[in-house]
Amino acid sequence: MRINEDTVLRGQRVLLVPYEPHHVPRYHEWMKSEELQKLTASEPLTLEQEYNMQRSWREDPDKCTFIILDALQWEQGCPEEQCMVGDVNLFLTESENPGLAEIEIMIAEPVFRGRGFGEESVRLMLFYGVTALGISTFEAKIGLENVTSIRLFHKLHFQDVSLSQVFQEMTLRWEVTEPERQWLAPSSPVMMTTYKEIQRNINNSKLGQSRSDVSSDVKSV
Repeated sequence: MRINEDTVLRGQRVLLVPYEPHHVPRYHEWMKSEELQKLTASEPLTLEQEYNMQRSWREDPDKCTFIILDALQWEQGCPEEQCMVGDVNLFLTESENPGLAEIEIMIAEPVFRGRGFGEESVRLMLFYGVTALGISTFEAKIGLENVTSIRLFHKLHFQDVSLSQVFQEMTLRWEVTEPERQWLAPSSPVMMTTYKEIQRNINNSKLGQSRSDVSSDVKSV
């Protein structure tokens, strides 16, 4: 989705950034995991297919995705591809109902599970969906064995809608009523900026460090 190609959402633990080509190799390594393939109902792709998928996420008007970064590691200068945690996605599933979206969350790195990264990422995506995309109903389709994810969405006020024994999955829904909107706002502190801006800040920081190193070398001489 082009609308979020220059959007960055910052929470307390996570930084949500657009899915860029330099993220693809790490993402491709994640998706070799049979566990993640099962949890996300995904098929393994070649690296070339993964790049094509990244372009699809960028271009298709019915898909919106952000890569989840560990904000602390990123602030300490960690390259994006080394502080990737997972991704969070929206699918606009019905063209005749643009207010409906399916939401997905994946915390791919096991060390970051159970630490609130998934919850904050979903909250930020709900906030973005409501305020930037005009979404009024969110649905999550989760495999019955994924108890952790089901608990997460229940915590975020999603209600059970249906259960499919055939597909072994549960559908949960969150309606954006005024009380729910009021609940979401203070519970999801968010700073919105642009990807160009954070890249500019990174480059300026590197330039400043480089000048500092040169200055130190001159003094030592």
